[in-house]
Amino acid sequence: MNVLAGDVGGTNARLAHVEVVHNRATIRAQRTYPTRAYPGLAPIVLKFCGEVGARPEHACIGVPCPATEDECLAPNLPWKVDPAAFAAEIGIASSTLINDFTAIGHGIEFLRDDDLETLQAGEPKEHAPIALIGAGTGLGVGFLTWNSDRYDVHGSEGGHLGFAARGERQAGLALALERQYGRVSRERVLSGPGIEATYRYLASTDGASENLAIRDEMERDDPAAVIFRHALGGTDALCEQTLDLFVDGLGAAAGDIALEVLALGGVYVGGGIAPRIVSYLRQGAFLRAFRDKGRLSAYIARVPLHIIINPHVALLGAAAVASRLA
Repeated sequence: MNVLAGDVGGTNARLAHVEVVHNRATIRAQRTYPTRAYPGLAPIVLKFCGEVGARPEHACIGVPCPATEDECLAPNLPWKVDPAAFAAEIGIASSTLINDFTAIGHGIEFLRDDDLETLQAGEPKEHAPIALIGAGTGLGVGFLTWNSDRYDVHGSEGGHLGFAARGERQAGLALALERQYGRVSRERVLSGPGIEATYRYLASTDGASENLAIRDEMERDDPAAVIFRHALGGTDALCEQTLDLFVDGLGAAAGDIALEVLALGGVYVGGGIAPRIVSYLRQGAFLRAFRDKGRLSAYIARVPLHIIINPHVALLGAAAVASRLA
């Protein structure tokens, strides 16, 4: 069966024609569109269908909205998403919208060993809950629970829970962001914009001095990408300190969700950022923060921890949902 699948974020919208046969999904055509260049989701879908010259009978799009049955103005999208009108607007009657991290959850079943970087094998328990977390333009969270013969996938807005600072630097960052925003969610720190905010904070305090050439780079390019480039290359101490703080915070948040859902089925870290810094995540700080849970540290040491390095997991998950609409 051929279906239309989508993965929409605050920066890009990726659409694909996907062939789904039993437990295998194969992408046959794919395009990426800048989200903010379009007035809504339907025009992107219509452009894609026109470019590839086909319009499947079933479609599912993952979008960063809390509840996809109601009209949504997502925090990281420039336009409203109206599920009630969407099917008519794109001309595909059998269409649905799901939470973007729900899409990743549905894609877990398609992942193979080489789609993952395993940081902790743990002691996986069959049919136990699975947790999802991932940073990109925002911070996504979700979880899966076993139901008779398969996993049910549950969306979440756990990225907007309050940020729990660890250590003096994170506490100082949280205070600075509180003065700016009034409330500090996890997403304010553990996201692309959060990485830039962390860099700015460290540059204004007792961190390493800022390199003006890097500041100029950040004016011309995506600031988070510039920070990654210099941190991973070891060419700037302030960028390294920024990434260190981010990795510690994301590792701790991943450990938190493992406790919240008792995720002995594993924690899967997705999103756009983790695959880009996987070499940094391997160095140990991420896992140490994940495991640092006081009296429950021994329990967390049993939880499998995986980084999703397959960039198509959300598309595959959306395709799986679309195929079930038949």
